[in-house]
Amino acid sequence: MALDPGTRITWHGHACVEVVSERGTRILVDPWFGNPTSTRSADSVDACDVLLVTHGHGDHLGEAVAIAQRTKPAWPTIHEMSLWLDRQLQDGRERVVGFNKGGTVDAGGVKVTMVSAVHSAGNWSDALGVPVYLGDPAGYVVELENGFRFYHAGDTTVFGDMRLIGDLYHPDLAMLPIGGHYTMGPREAALAVELLGVPDVMPIHYGTFPILAGTPDELRSELASRGLGHVAIHAPAPGGMVE
Repeated sequence: MALDPGTRITWHGHACVEVVSERGTRILVDPWFGNPTSTRSADSVDACDVLLVTHGHGDHLGEAVAIAQRTKPAWPTIHEMSLWLDRQLQDGRERVVGFNKGGTVDAGGVKVTMVSAVHSAGNWSDALGVPVYLGDPAGYVVELENGFRFYHAGDTTVFGDMRLIGDLYHPDLAMLPIGGHYTMGPREAALAVELLGVPDVMPIHYGTFPILAGTPDELRSELASRGLGHVAIHAPAPGGMVE
């Protein structure tokens, strides 16, 4: 692919992204394979080296626990979610690493840095009849073994400190939500691209439901209005690779 010849990035719809590094390290982010646009089932995932969940909403936590039970990945996550996972996982709990924003951990040979996101978090508990707090929402900057860096923003609106993410971590690719309603839309995402200073962007969290109405074409138009028409937009169909 044009971004990095040794890296394969597949969008499975919504915010679910699979990255396979040049060395073959498999990274899953927000593995909700049950989303209506996914072309793959969670049961088909038989290998995962690093698992990342940006926050505790069901459309991002998805089938993460079942996948982790089966594949035993390294799972860096915000502290409160790590405490919850210690009680959810029967096997592989020793590979869960709790950390927090600004921290960087080595996970399966790749560097994972947790950064801020502006959103909400938590998951519903039928047993308790109330939401369960699973830690603040977050984004991740991941540096692969060959130095390629991607930023998965999770669910967020644009915020001024995205400039700090760009200055500190220099992502090569930003995966940004554009659907609107629950997250930023194309207008805000274009500003996020400007703040981050990235040359490439991959839209996520759009098209899953009619209410997530933002489109890559709208993002392209908003980027052009900011003089950022040179930024490459990578928008495969669900199940397709970024190239």
